Amino acid sequence: MIRQLAHLCLMSHQLPAMTAFYRDGLGLPIKFSLQHDDGTAFGHYFEAGHMSFIEIFDRAGAAKQWGGDAAEKLRPHAGTHFNHFCFEVQGLEQFLATLESRGVKIDRPVKVGMDHSKQAWVHDPDGNVIELMEYTPKSLQF
Repeated sequence: MIRQLAHLCLMSHQLPAMTAFYRDGLGLPIKFSLQHDDGTAFGHYFEAGHMSFIEIFDRAGAAKQWGGDAAEKLRPHAGTHFNHFCFEVQGLEQFLATLESRGVKIDRPVKVGMDHSKQAWVHDPDGNVIELMEYTPKSLQF
């Protein structure tokens, strides 16, 4: 039985920029980091609510730690057709104002989608598309 989504793994060539976006921009705290023997971090687990995480690894650091090369770590796995991922938020308009005050660009303003949920869109420094969604009493998810 599947209980919930545990984590989403992203690989990046720009871990500092991604860390700044997810921690400082979106406000997701780092739960823990994975480090090389010399103490340098090559990956972070960001808390995304209810024991769900976004994990982000530096490609070269992952190759150094687990073998292979950074180019190999760059390639998506067969079957990967990633389009976007979504965070559920409360108080979408207020959250967007907070994001803008932190320098996060809002790609698409709030609208109500076909599922009757409010949504807005942003992207991270690597260009990954992120939907921000607030359920309404009419949301089909209920």
